[in-house]
Amino acid sequence: MNLQPEQPSFDPLIPAEMALRAETIGATKASLPLLNLAALAVLAGAFIALGAAFFTTVTTSTDLGYGPTRLLGGLAFSLGLILVVIAGAELFTGNNLMVMAWAGRRISTMALLRAWAVVYAGNLTGAVATAVLVALSGQWRFADYAVGANAVKIANAKVNLDFAEAFFLGVLCNALVCLAVWLAYSARSNLDKALAVVFPITAFVASGYEHSIANMYFIPLGLLLKSQDAVLAAGGVDGSQLADLDLAHFLFANLLPVTAGNLVGGGVLVGAIYWFIYRRGARQPGV
Repeated sequence: MNLQPEQPSFDPLIPAEMALRAETIGATKASLPLLNLAALAVLAGAFIALGAAFFTTVTTSTDLGYGPTRLLGGLAFSLGLILVVIAGAELFTGNNLMVMAWAGRRISTMALLRAWAVVYAGNLTGAVATAVLVALSGQWRFADYAVGANAVKIANAKVNLDFAEAFFLGVLCNALVCLAVWLAYSARSNLDKALAVVFPITAFVASGYEHSIANMYFIPLGLLLKSQDAVLAAGGVDGSQLADLDLAHFLFANLLPVTAGNLVGGGVLVGAIYWFIYRRGARQPGV
């Protein structure tokens, strides 16, 4: 008899194993105590906001041209999801993969919707709180107010998207975000997880796709800074050009269509499809 302990494997999980892991993780998330889930969601909102703040800084006053600047910004923004995946937090967009646990009858519809609602609210709290902290810190004054001007321009562009355009940009975004989380499920180490996250996230940011949780930081920060004369002067922006940068446009012209698009991109185009491929014959008893 071989009494030697089994050696740990360093090989990545294969897709069928990743699908089972995604189902199991989804069921675990749905069963978390409410306060724990909410606290982890606040952390995720803050983590994504930190990635967004990093993006804003590194894309300020560059002479690299559109594509290279967006590439650099995407690499910077990857910080947010790396923190979520490795440090541990609950992100609404990544949690769209919980549809795999729901489709496998590991969690009920009400449990799924409860988890999504709590996490979405917590993400909003963490992201907006981080925007307030950045505003209070005065970091937006750096580079002779160019950082603040960049923040306002980013926010203004987002609230001026066409509704359908915002929706489809949200679909594309969260397909890539959930693919990043999906790839991270195959990882055996933190280095594997970080590398799995970087390229899909860089791709969505560089391509200009729309992420609902990131926008919970970008647009509130723009709202906080739009009345700063020095910021407007640094950006060469007239106040009349910011007429749509208000709470109503934030909620209904951006957050609503982008969130709906994120749900389709992550929940349907990634979660549901991978469940159909790998787990539809392994349904659990009803809950």
